[in-house]
Amino acid sequence: MSLSKLQGVKLPASADFHVHLRDGPMMELVTPTIRQGGVNTVFVMPNLVPPITTVDRALDYQKRLQAIEPNVNFLMSLYLHETVTSETIVEAKKRGIVGVKSYPAGVTTNSSAGVVDYTQFYPVFEEMERQNMILNLHGESPSGGDVTVLSAEERFLPKLFELHSKFPKLRIVLEHCTTAAAVEAVKMCGPTVSGTITAHHLSIIIDSWAGDPFCFCKPVAKTPADRDALLRAAVSGNPKFFFGSDSAPHPAASKRGGEKIAAGVFTQPYTTQVVIDAFEQACDNGVLREDEITPEIVEGFMSKFGRSFYGLPEEQKEFITIEKKGEKILEILQSDKTDVVPFRKTQETWSITWS
Repeated sequence: MSLSKLQGVKLPASADFHVHLRDGPMMELVTPTIRQGGVNTVFVMPNLVPPITTVDRALDYQKRLQAIEPNVNFLMSLYLHETVTSETIVEAKKRGIVGVKSYPAGVTTNSSAGVVDYTQFYPVFEEMERQNMILNLHGESPSGGDVTVLSAEERFLPKLFELHSKFPKLRIVLEHCTTAAAVEAVKMCGPTVSGTITAHHLSIIIDSWAGDPFCFCKPVAKTPADRDALLRAAVSGNPKFFFGSDSAPHPAASKRGGEKIAAGVFTQPYTTQVVIDAFEQACDNGVLREDEITPEIVEGFMSKFGRSFYGLPEEQKEFITIEKKGEKILEILQSDKTDVVPFRKTQETWSITWS
């Protein structure tokens, strides 16, 4: 099935509210690909080594990213850490930092300095409420005991409810939802809570990453029923759900094996395209109907809802046109210093032109 009503459609530029752009050679390689995915605004993750815990470091990182790609709006974040205080939040707001990212200790890439006890950060959350800053939650409980990668997200959801109840005015994003339970949890919360959904989680299930390390990410993809719930949320028109790619580049060698396979799926050059591919596949599978995938629905999920939640201007000056004309995803993206394999390498995808 082809989503013929989207052929040649002009849409506002997409916005991606969860990106990993790394540092050094990988940053230099992947940052120029942002606009290839139809995106002109990104919310940048702070889990570098060492993590970005100060305003000065966040703004220095922003400056280096802008030097590589001046035509992207880089929204910056701090890594929630014991050195981040209420005073840090006041300074961050004053100097244009948008959010604070919380990683439970040890759950994903570069999260060893993450949160063990959320109560110690209550004064920080109170100040974030006052400053109208956003708390971005990596929503997984650490593995151990009876918690596995398959149950980690669902076991975290009581913490979301607890934080929302304690700080009802705090804007919270449950990042990269992967389960039907997470979708329902976001719906149950008030208007200050939203959830992001990635391109790859709209596409893959457990079997995908069990057989292909390039589909392995944290949180892991779950069951077909979970994926289908994400698809329905993405096309529902519910402004609580918007796009965050969680595009996470790793050198190809670190994805192929060794002592440990790196967690992360790289979608940056094709983010908008892969979302539309996922919608198209869902129509083929009978999960979605073609008449549900309207330009307005795509615009809401890929641009409007996220920009609104983050308080960005809704009127867009840049537009993209989407077409299906046989473009294929690169097999590998590389420089003389590093490389990364894109999600769905060599497969056909949609094309994007800027206007």
